[in-house]
Amino acid sequence: MSASGRYTGLIGRYADRLPIDNDAPAVSLGEGNTPLIRLDHLVADLPGEVALYVKYEGLNPTGSFKDRGMTTAVTQAVHEGSRAIICASTGNTSASAAAYAARAGIKAFVLIPDGKIAMGKLAQAIMHGAEVLQIRGNFDDGMRIVKAMAEQAPVSLVNSVNPYRLQGQKTAAFEICESLGRAPDYHCLPVGNAGNITAYWMGYSEMALAPGAAGTAACGFCNGDCVYHQNAVAHRPVMLGYQASGSAPFLRGGPVEQPETIATAIRIGAPQSWEYALTASRESGGWFDEFDDEAILEAQWLLASREGIFCEPASAVSVAGALRDIRAGHIEPGSTVVCTLTGHGLKDPDVAKRHAEAAVSTVDATDGAVREAILGKMA
Repeated sequence: MSASGRYTGLIGRYADRLPIDNDAPAVSLGEGNTPLIRLDHLVADLPGEVALYVKYEGLNPTGSFKDRGMTTAVTQAVHEGSRAIICASTGNTSASAAAYAARAGIKAFVLIPDGKIAMGKLAQAIMHGAEVLQIRGNFDDGMRIVKAMAEQAPVSLVNSVNPYRLQGQKTAAFEICESLGRAPDYHCLPVGNAGNITAYWMGYSEMALAPGAAGTAACGFCNGDCVYHQNAVAHRPVMLGYQASGSAPFLRGGPVEQPETIATAIRIGAPQSWEYALTASRESGGWFDEFDDEAILEAQWLLASREGIFCEPASAVSVAGALRDIRAGHIEPGSTVVCTLTGHGLKDPDVAKRHAEAAVSTVDATDGAVREAILGKMA
């Protein structure tokens, strides 16, 4: 928060929880502070009294959770004197990096897989002035190249291997605890490069171990009524990671050389945060699972049509996972469950267009024809 109490972004809000120098001017677009929305309709047919929420990260400035990490990564890069940043991306990282570079007044170079990026995300990177390089390869090829470029060229790497990225992304866990007054029992996430599940676990762990959380003093995140004031380490969520079947290295036990899925944001065969994500899963007692493209698109449609929440396909896999595990009894009745929706649905307009074409009816421009169509739809 600023001195006036106005929200100015993550770095201002969580200055004491982020490793950013006090004299580093924040490069911010007002990211974070996204809504935690309780789902009312999708839980109606589920067993038990499960409280199911979504953390809607699609309402960040560039439409995805990447903005949380980009504000910290770019702030630090500029503070260290960088005049350019570089990243490999399936889309959301490129859009975010380009926007924050523009905000900072520096250059952004982004490498994207040729023909493997949603048009909404590519349009963002271009409009923000990034130098976009399409490579004849996949995301994993791009990661290998940008890591080398960070050592050979005067550019700062801002993919999730940059530790400041995860520091920014962990703040979503802070916000969830503030909203609920506690950590959820289960947290469900899409898993691509695996940085986000790593960052959330960092955030929850820091909240659980916050100074004074056992009752000696305020933890710094609430008004004194959260569970951390009574029992610091007793409650961290079980971390559940979901992947697309065509891009599921955690389910295959190793890298997938040619990942394929309609969920472009998680079309990654060699996650950079592999070991960290495994640690989060093991320490929390969690697991990984997978869904085919049809199930992912069905979850996306259900969220939009029954809850009014439009997310990109990759985001929907977290809700697909939660619904299946609740029905199967893997998530107990009475649990509080949070699903992260990583990006807005307009990130991938081509997928949305397919739904739109199937849903639009053409009728004559007469009162009778429209009335007949209305009554038919309501029958």
